[in-house]
Amino acid sequence: MRRIYMDYTATTPVDKRVVEAMMPYFGGAFGNASSIHSFGREAKSALEDSREKIAGLIGARPSELYFTSGGTESDNSAIAGIAAKYSGKDRKHLVVSSVEHHAVLHAAKSLESSGFSVAFLNVDSHGFISPDELRSALTKESFLVSIIHANNEIGTIQNLSALAAIAHENGSLFHTDAVQSFGKTKFSVTETGVDLASFTAHKIYGPKGIGALYIKRGIDFEPMFHGGSQERNRRPGTESVPLAAGYAAAAELAVKELDGEHERLTALNALMRRRIEAEVRGALFNSPEVGSVPHILSVSIDSREVEIDGEALIINMDLEGIAVTSGSACSSGSLQPSHVIKALGRDDETTMATVRFSIGRLTTEDEVKTAMDVFAKVVGKIGKRKKLSSAVS
Repeated sequence: MRRIYMDYTATTPVDKRVVEAMMPYFGGAFGNASSIHSFGREAKSALEDSREKIAGLIGARPSELYFTSGGTESDNSAIAGIAAKYSGKDRKHLVVSSVEHHAVLHAAKSLESSGFSVAFLNVDSHGFISPDELRSALTKESFLVSIIHANNEIGTIQNLSALAAIAHENGSLFHTDAVQSFGKTKFSVTETGVDLASFTAHKIYGPKGIGALYIKRGIDFEPMFHGGSQERNRRPGTESVPLAAGYAAAAELAVKELDGEHERLTALNALMRRRIEAEVRGALFNSPEVGSVPHILSVSIDSREVEIDGEALIINMDLEGIAVTSGSACSSGSLQPSHVIKALGRDDETTMATVRFSIGRLTTEDEVKTAMDVFAKVVGKIGKRKKLSSAVS
């Protein structure tokens, strides 16, 4: 059976060129970057070269970029680290959007359980945040605003520069989760005006286990972990030079090939939309047609028109050889409706009947056409049509 991978938002295969960049640091140049002898200095040089390359690609100084284990650690570190330094007796209010990745939402709720107050911003039916909504949520106690750049489930891209400006007017810092945007659309910490930003390598054809946190110069920060002076005392632990080298190579390739890949994926995304509109009854698009990253297309089946089991939908797609998911990979196995799709105003049944198609560097037009044929077939096979009188026109 032919197998087609359409879950690039969850993770990507490591590019062969990235593997080549990593290989020298598994063997000959294996030193600990904290050692002062020649082996250590060689590793340190490679580590700092990788940091400089990645920092340059996001418009940051190398000294503002800290390596982490990935996006989740970066998100948690940003929120907990800033809370520990900037929240005094009169600064215990945090603002986040209702469609954040769980790494942000759970970190915010953890603070809430320890005496902080959290405002969760609503979004419109396409997942966009209103600047006025943010402005209304801010108080003199707000020390941090955290808003995801490109949503990991529906792909909506927020206007960070406008939102960050509002936060700064209030004297609040601004953090963004840029895990799904960097390498997929243009991103710069200077142009967006953010104070902190989270990244990871495995979403851009790099290795798993490494990410980065940008912290603007002059901003203080309390590390989550203790036990070493690595990463300028902000993230202890022996740095993985091979992973850093691979991350830098992946980042360079993603930015270099961004324009061409963006155009190609946009065309494939449009093809998916056309086919679904024409062939799938009750299809509701959660991803906006304009203002979204091109590698994500989220579709729900309207429960007012078709009754369908969401879990059976994903399983049957897989049985037909198409690897898709309903939403965030970090929520796989959960039978709870996606908080992101719910925030768009969908009912529970429609929310559960959601498929996230995410395409990438290896996706072909033929694969997209095959996947759309299978999707229409599966919905037609396991979905029960409701009477036209009960359907919404």
